[in-house]
Order: sequence, then structure tokens, then C-alpha cells
Amino acid sequence: MKQVAMDAQERETVAVERTVRGSASYDMASGEIARARAFVRDFLDTARSQRGLTVSARAVEIAQLVVSELATNVCKYAPGPCLLDVETDGILLDISMWDSGPFLPAASPADPTRIGQHGLELVLMVCQSFAVHRETVGKRLHVQIPLHESTGASSIW
Repeated sequence: MKQVAMDAQERETVAVERTVRGSASYDMASGEIARARAFVRDFLDTARSQRGLTVSARAVEIAQLVVSELATNVCKYAPGPCLLDVETDGILLDISMWDSGPFLPAASPADPTRIGQHGLELVLMVCQSFAVHRETVGKRLHVQIPLHESTGASSIW
């Protein structure tokens, strides 16, 4: 078996060539949650079919769940314009969602009697990472989801 050593620049070039990106904008005042879910599903299907990336069926389901929960929060707390950016290197799916709302989300304390308001808890449970940042206008949430079940990044895999 022949091994090929790559320097840091060559590894970066390969990673950039494998990177797939997509963006969409929505008016969440009209509740376009289903369109956002379809966008991320189609993005991952295209990454598989046109770029040959391996994406588990579970990763597609998780990505749609996460986008659905993030979009639902935009509809409830910051209706209006929303930007959805997705990117993958074939290992992780990065999802970034911007909205114009000024308030940063926070997970509610555990309460088995609470009905509803579990969306952010679900997102935190299934994502490898979660970050939220204030922007000049609004905020941006950023999450990462492993595309393969073997990465073991989340306890629910």
C-alpha cells in the first residue's frame, strides 16, 4: 500500500475542493419552516449525488429536525427575514441561521411537566456544537452535525 504524505497546504486544498455550500433566505413571518427543511434535505442529497459525499440517512433526519427547530424559533420570536447557510466538508454539516431578533435563545431548565418549548434542548442534544452570536442587527446561530454515525459525536447516535 502506497502512502502519500501531504503538507498542510495540500490538505487545505483537498478540504476546500470537497467543501459544498448553500444559502437560502426566507420570510419567517409567513412560516416557511417546511421550505427550510426541504432546502437542507435537498442540499444533502445534492452533496451525495453530485459530490459523492457520504451522508447517513440519520444525519439527513437530524439536519431537518435542527433546521425545523431553529426556524420555528425564528417564527415565534423574530418573525421576518431569515438567512440559512449550510456547508459541509464531508465530515460535518455546518448550519448557520441569522435572524433580526435581538434576544439570544436559552434552553429552559429541565422540567418534565413543561409542555412545549423543548426545541433548543433537542438541538443541543443532537448537535456536536452550538454557538450563538450577536450581530449588528440580530443574531446568528451556528451548529454542527456529524454526517456519519461512526463519528460518535452525539450520544443519541
